[in-house]
Amino acid sequence: MKKEKPEETVKEERLTYEDYAALPDVEGVRYELVDGVLELLTPSPTSKHQMISARMQFLLTQTCDEDYLILDAPMDVILSPYEVRQPDLIMVHRSRISIVSKRGIEGPPDLVVEILSPYSVKRDKVGKLKTYEKYGIPEFWIVEASGTYLEQYVLKDTKYELVEVFTGEEPVRSERLPCVSFTMNDILSRIPDLPD
Repeated sequence: MKKEKPEETVKEERLTYEDYAALPDVEGVRYELVDGVLELLTPSPTSKHQMISARMQFLLTQTCDEDYLILDAPMDVILSPYEVRQPDLIMVHRSRISIVSKRGIEGPPDLVVEILSPYSVKRDKVGKLKTYEKYGIPEFWIVEASGTYLEQYVLKDTKYELVEVFTGEEPVRSERLPCVSFTMNDILSRIPDLPD
């Protein structure tokens, strides 16, 4: 009788949201579930990243709070049993509040925002773009790590199209989110220069 090698008998199964949710809570350690595989999010975001995120959330809240829930990371966006992402910022129209549960956002939000960090460029601009596109998130913004520009991707049929790149004093606008009204300079004007 032929003996099987151990690697032939071990079956690797994709993890599910339930497996992900059962992970021990370790301070400073965050994961995303990418097609059933855990992906460690390290290192933690930089100070500038967090200031850009907070300032953008503040500006969005000033003009969009009446119509949208505006949430920030860490917040699970559960796109399938095998796909859980944590965008930096999330907007959900209040008419769709049913997708917000105690577990997180269960389904595609109206907008997700990723603020790049040196270690997240490929994950955000390739991996997350493909995921958000696949699960039908209508609009996706990528903010450059220093906050100097914002790329606006809009879902056209089933593919994202880069429709605008906003810089400086150009008003950031969205046909889908008419309440949006800020500039990249509005964000940068409140962020101090930080020592290296």
